[in-house]
Amino acid sequence: MLQSKKSQEMVEVSVASERAEAVGGVLIAFFAAFMAISQMINGELEEEMMIAHNKVVNYSSWYQSKSIKESLKESELDYLQALLESGVVVEDKVKGIQEKVDNVKLQIEKYASEKNEILIGSANIPQESWAQDLDGEMGKIVGINEWEALADEYDFATKKFDLGMLFFQISIVLGAVCIIIYDNPLLQKTFIVCMIISGIIGTLLSIYGYTLAP
Repeated sequence: MLQSKKSQEMVEVSVASERAEAVGGVLIAFFAAFMAISQMINGELEEEMMIAHNKVVNYSSWYQSKSIKESLKESELDYLQALLESGVVVEDKVKGIQEKVDNVKLQIEKYASEKNEILIGSANIPQESWAQDLDGEMGKIVGINEWEALADEYDFATKKFDLGMLFFQISIVLGAVCIIIYDNPLLQKTFIVCMIISGIIGTLLSIYGYTLAP
């Protein structure tokens, strides 16, 4: 009688263990699929982030080139004004020098406007203040500040995806341990619960990262 009861308990343990292994296997496949989708989306976001960073570098160089040109024109303006103030320019040449001064001032203003548009973007200034074209089209400049903000948003979103994938990996490891454990249904159930919790956290973090992406 005692032996029969013991045999029945062993059968029940075996059945529970097999059930836990089956559940663990299904959950591993489920969370592995979610992790693969998250990795694919995260890869696209990281690519967009790199594009934004490259734009920041390129537009910063463009901005610096405008600053150099502006500085050269300011030096030229100072030189021309010094000539006029020194009185060394003969009277019949004063008008020509003054015209050059006025022209240089206009160029300095133009460079200042172009720098401002490159920095903050065409969308953030009035249309009549557009000064810099992009491939022959006006009003198409996405400013350095905008590219930096985009890069930061993509970076923050990818970090959430990375954290989510970490929890997916933990979940899969817990599922593998659950399958390896034999004849201990209680411990298997504990690992399954931990696996589900980790997988849910990973899913929520991935969804949150997706909602944060621009």
